[in-house]
Amino acid sequence: MPSETDVSRLIRAEVETWKPRRGPDWSDLMIRLAAAGPSPWAIYTAASAALVVILIGAFLVGSWLQIGALAPQPISTHVH
Repeated sequence: MPSETDVSRLIRAEVETWKPRRGPDWSDLMIRLAAAGPSPWAIYTAASAALVVILIGAFLVGSWLQIGALAPQPISTHVH
């Protein structure tokens, strides 16, 4: 087992010789994200379901508060 000074010397040598690559590697990053994440159909299904829930919730809240076109419209009854 290496001693603590050997390990610190190895780490220091590695850090001092490390050179960053030029700029981010976007293509490699996108490939790794596509492989690691959920499939697109699962994302689209979840987003569609969330949108439906939001729209129905907004409709129900708007109806309950009687705002906008969802409010009952006044009917003028003039019987002659």
